[in-house]
Amino acid sequence: MEVSDDDDHVFLVCTNPDDPIDETTETLNQEILVSTTDLLVWDSPAILSFQTIKVQAHRSRLIEQSLYFRGLLSGSFSESCLGSITISWNVRVFMQILKHMYGVSLDIAMDNIIPLYEGALYFGVETLLLKCETWLSEVFSPKGFQSTQIQIEDLIETWKFGLEHGSEFILNLCVGYLARNFMWAMHSNSFRKIPYDLLLSSVKHSHLTVDSEMHLSDALLFWLESNMESLDRPCENEGNCSGILKQIRVGLLPLWVAAGKRNSFYFRLLAEESLDSIFRILPMGSLEIFGYSDLQHLRIRLTEYSKRVNLSNCPQITSEILLLSLIPSSYLTDPMGKKIIEQFIANSGHPIRDQYAFPQKLLNTFTFEVVQELDISKCRRLLIEQAVDYFSQSFPSLRILKATYLLSIRTTSFLKSLEKCPLICEIDLTVDTTPIIPASVTVLSSSHAVVPLVPEKTSSLKYQALETMSIHESRPPLSNVTKLTLEGRTDVSDLTLQHISKFCVSLCHLNIKGCTSVTDIGISDLIRGCKKLNSIVVCDTSFGINSVQALCSTISDSGDFPSLHSRDEHLNSVVSNLQTLHMGGCRDISESSLQELMSQTQVLKSLCLRGTDLVDQALYNYRGSSLKMLDVSNTKISGAALTYVVHRNPSLKCLKARGCRNLFQGNSFNEKRGYIFSSLHEELHAELGNMCRLDEIEFGWGVSSFSLSALEPALMSLKTINIGLGGMLGEEALRQLPAICPLLETIILHFQVISDIIVTKLVNSLLNLQELALCYCFGEISMSSFEFLMQNLRKLRLERVTPWMTNGDLVILTQNCRNLVELSLLGCPLLNSDSQQIISRGWPGLVSIYLEECGEITANGVSGLLDCKALEDLLLRHNGPGLQRNLVFHAASEMPLLRKLSLDICDASEGDFDIPNYADRHFLSTLKIARCKSQRCAFNLPDIAPRGRRRSVHVETLVLVWNSRGLIRTVVKERL
Repeated sequence: MEVSDDDDHVFLVCTNPDDPIDETTETLNQEILVSTTDLLVWDSPAILSFQTIKVQAHRSRLIEQSLYFRGLLSGSFSESCLGSITISWNVRVFMQILKHMYGVSLDIAMDNIIPLYEGALYFGVETLLLKCETWLSEVFSPKGFQSTQIQIEDLIETWKFGLEHGSEFILNLCVGYLARNFMWAMHSNSFRKIPYDLLLSSVKHSHLTVDSEMHLSDALLFWLESNMESLDRPCENEGNCSGILKQIRVGLLPLWVAAGKRNSFYFRLLAEESLDSIFRILPMGSLEIFGYSDLQHLRIRLTEYSKRVNLSNCPQITSEILLLSLIPSSYLTDPMGKKIIEQFIANSGHPIRDQYAFPQKLLNTFTFEVVQELDISKCRRLLIEQAVDYFSQSFPSLRILKATYLLSIRTTSFLKSLEKCPLICEIDLTVDTTPIIPASVTVLSSSHAVVPLVPEKTSSLKYQALETMSIHESRPPLSNVTKLTLEGRTDVSDLTLQHISKFCVSLCHLNIKGCTSVTDIGISDLIRGCKKLNSIVVCDTSFGINSVQALCSTISDSGDFPSLHSRDEHLNSVVSNLQTLHMGGCRDISESSLQELMSQTQVLKSLCLRGTDLVDQALYNYRGSSLKMLDVSNTKISGAALTYVVHRNPSLKCLKARGCRNLFQGNSFNEKRGYIFSSLHEELHAELGNMCRLDEIEFGWGVSSFSLSALEPALMSLKTINIGLGGMLGEEALRQLPAICPLLETIILHFQVISDIIVTKLVNSLLNLQELALCYCFGEISMSSFEFLMQNLRKLRLERVTPWMTNGDLVILTQNCRNLVELSLLGCPLLNSDSQQIISRGWPGLVSIYLEECGEITANGVSGLLDCKALEDLLLRHNGPGLQRNLVFHAASEMPLLRKLSLDICDASEGDFDIPNYADRHFLSTLKIARCKSQRCAFNLPDIAPRGRRRSVHVETLVLVWNSRGLIRTVVKERL
């Protein structure tokens, strides 16, 4: 082409080698001529439809804006004197770059940032480079994550682009982004595709933000297992990709995680190192922590971006370790700083000190403004009063605190101490629900046997002051607490409830399930005092007529309860505003009270009436239509009444009706309401099948194969099925179960007819199966049912269904169900003492073991099972008389998380067990020692069985419950 007369113009001839024009596009010409003078009115789609695009541009503009054109047009290149230049680049991208060079604003997004950035680099458009880098900086910033969430695929593409172009800027952005948002990334389906170098760099980054070391270890193991093929080749940086696991602070892993990883191919050695580290930390004193070889690996990961901190199941966490994590690491190496910390630790535990505070020099160095949720559940060695001081200083925005299974906490004094954390709105102090529930056992005697010692490192004066402090003392109220869970806490009394109603003025949800020390009057007073209550869980308490009256009373404008509820004021009672009402096991509620209570419900979403005196009329009085969960197990209701409620509540997701003997009786009709059932089965199942999409069901009496077929439309999303006594699904229905309910995670079957074909079908077809319980089932099953890999199975109960099980079968079971955390075996007489090693080596991370009537497993003691260091619940009954006298103390010493231990005198080698006192119980909360009636009683219990009757149908059990009040010694009678 001839040189243009106008030296200030040049033609750019654009062809697109990477993005050819669609051959089907009809164009009159194969090329088009456009000018940058008309750039603002370009019809881009039309222009881009041509094969060749000639753009008349200003030479001076190109030289000014682009290093590429500056060198080409103003240098010694031959093109500098030409009137046209061929551009071999993506046409769409180049046209965008050209527009930017002429001052047109560009819309940058994740789908075009890389092409624009690459083009800006190639053509040397510095202003566009700056614009792209500014955009990347904003989007990859912590604030950018909230507005524009980058997908993992885009992050990987950006990282690879940075590698190819040697851009440290981009690489650092990607590493920092992944480090800060690691918790989000690990839940992405594309997490496994992250390049090793990017993953390693983010794990090493100072801003790596994870809720716990457990989350980090799970994510890295998942990545390794997903990239097994690439692991066969050595990595360039670490020699082997498994080296990334060395970044995990194994001393801070939850005990059950460390124990469970002992069988992991990648984590085996680190798991042993983790257990060794944990058990070295456990006996350490306050100042001995500083003698630990690697203090950095004892520092909990906390960054300025941490929102949640999860320390649950870490018995090694102490106040000292918490303090080490809240101070700058420089204090650990600086002699003066270290001296200050050591002095503070020593002083904070001084017996005559009533108060302690942070050293003034450290106050401004360890505040984490973003932390909103903290979980210290089962951190038993954490001095809780001191820890609360730390929380108030370091986590000023703390809103959710979970401190479950901590017996050292005294409820009232702990709630008072939390007034230092004014923003807290959710508190969970759950402990194990006491086995001494009057509705489930017969109590023969009960007494407080031991007065507890003053907790270590706590001033006796301060200890007593906190316990005796009057609730009427003027204090800042816990005004922000909206959700309070005190489940199982026997130290909760009416006085505690009075304190709650006085200070928790915003309380909406209260859970006092199993709090057996509160009275009906105390509960009713709390209901009257908490005017915003919309959720209450009072199962297995003294909740009764007074509490029902409080719920049904009309609320006046002033918030008082002057009168009982009236029909024309049905929207003004407490119960009319409740969304959750759980009162299962409350036997002190009359039928008439239940009817009145149900007549006033309006917006309930979750209702539990398990084991109450519930009758049909009460359900017919039910007014609500928003139920998602209904539990009427072990009640007298009929299918007609249940159908009535189901018809009114199409959003029902969970229905529990086990133990309802009247559910499908043919004489249950109610003509007044127009419900004349020719077949109660058909009516109830039709309602459920046509209206509901269930996640969980529990049925017993009357359920059959027809039930499953009729309910099929409602069960496609079912996660849990529990069939109890009286129900009979049949072999064909059980075979069809995986097809009908493909998402099942939990299957519990009692007294069903099963076979190898059924079990094989279940374990092979249900990929999400996490819990399988076969209890007292009939039929022929063999080991062939379990010769399949069940990676996701977490809980397994085989009760009276595997009498053929041998040690060899048990080995196969450990190989196929590698991730079990709960195991229950009942009636396996062929097992022997070698089974202990098989269990502990095959499932080292077990937290619950129930072994009953399993041959001679404990004939030679129980040393093998004590290798399951993470056990929390252990039941041994009728497995051989080899249990040592000191077993209780020994087991509690060896297993730091052990809370519940159940034994039988029949298995005691010396006919008795020593009972530890409060001081040396090692955090054991419940000890049950049973004695069969046919055996000699080691506790000299009264003989309550009438003469001439069989003496083997009952078990008398000594139940020792340790709590913050001390040791409660109770003798109960329970039926086997």
